[in-house]
Amino acid sequence: MARTLQDLFGIDTPIVLGPFGGLSSIALTAAVSDAGGLGSYGLYGYSADRISDTLAALHSATSHPFAVNLWLPTGDEVTPGEVDLGPAIDAVRPLFDELGMQAPSPPIEFLPDVDSQLTAVLDAAPAALSVVFGVPSGRIVAAAHSRGVRIIGTATTVAEAVVLAAAGVDAIVATGAEAGGHRVSFLGPAEDSLVGTFSLVPQVVDAVDVPVIAAGGIADRRGVAAAFALGASGVQVGSAFLRTRQSAATDAHRRALAQSTDTATVLTRAMSGRLARGIPNRAMRVIESSGIMAPFPAQNWLTGQFRAEAGRRGEGELVSLWAGQSAGLATRDEAADVFAELAAGLPAG
Repeated sequence: MARTLQDLFGIDTPIVLGPFGGLSSIALTAAVSDAGGLGSYGLYGYSADRISDTLAALHSATSHPFAVNLWLPTGDEVTPGEVDLGPAIDAVRPLFDELGMQAPSPPIEFLPDVDSQLTAVLDAAPAALSVVFGVPSGRIVAAAHSRGVRIIGTATTVAEAVVLAAAGVDAIVATGAEAGGHRVSFLGPAEDSLVGTFSLVPQVVDAVDVPVIAAGGIADRRGVAAAFALGASGVQVGSAFLRTRQSAATDAHRRALAQSTDTATVLTRAMSGRLARGIPNRAMRVIESSGIMAPFPAQNWLTGQFRAEAGRRGEGELVSLWAGQSAGLATRDEAADVFAELAAGLPAG
C-alpha cells in the first residue's frame, strides 16, 4: 500500500484542490495539477455526456494527474413526482421576481443517474475519483482499480472513516466542521457530525491504515504545518483557491471571500436542502425567514434556477456564497501563489 499521496497519485506535492460543485473550472484544476498537486473538479449534476466532455478537456489542459468528484446517493433523495414544489416556489418567488424571471416548472428529473456518471468517469480514467455522502460499493472500487483509478472517500467522523477504509478506498479526506460548502455526513445527521479539523484528523489517522487528507480551516502554510503535525499525509484546500481568478466563482463571490471574517459563515439548509457552510446573503435570509424549503435535491434544483441567472448578472445576494471559516485568510488572487504559500508549510524533506 502506498504510504504517501505522492506515490498514490503520482504527484509531487501532497496538496489537493477541493472539488467545488458548480464552481470548479478547467483552469484551476489544471493549475493545481501543473504545480505538482492534485487538481480536482466537482461533477455534481453533470450528465454522462457532459462528464465525458469535461474530462476530455481536463486531459487536454494538463498532462498531470487530477481527480474528479461525484456525490453518492444516500437513498433519501426525492424525485419530482414525490414532492410538491408549490410551497417552496412561493417562498422564493420574490427572488425570481427580483430577476424578472418566471417561477420554473418541475423537471423530469432533479439529478442524472449516478451509474451513468460513474461509467463516464471510469471510461475517461482520471488519476482519482473522490466521492462524498457515502461509501463506494465493492463493484465501484473494483471497477476503478481495474482502470488504474484511485478512490478517495470523505469522512466527517471517525466512524465514517472506518467504514470507508473497510470498503477499500485508497485515501480518506477528513473534513472538519470549519470547511466551506456541504457537510458530507452519511452515517448520522450532519448537525450531529460537526467535529472540528483539529479533533477529527488525529483520531482518523489513528483509526485507519490509509493516507488521511486534512480539510477544513486550512488556507495558508500554518494550517498545512498543523495538519501534518496532526498526522495527515496531505491537505485539501477550498476557499483559498476559490478566491483566485482561475476559479469559476463570480466576482461577487470573490469579494465576499475577501471580506470574510472568522464569524462570517453560517450553516444552512436553505440553498440546497442539505446542510452547508457559507456566507449569509439575501437569498439565504428570505428562504430561512419563510421556514419553507423542499428536501434535497428539489431545493437545490429550485434555487439553482435563480442562482444561475444571478451569477450571470453578478448578483452576489442571490447566489450560494460557499466559504469556510478560514476564508479571511484567503488573500491571494493567483492559484500559483496560493499553492506556493501552502507548500511552504510542508515538512522538510
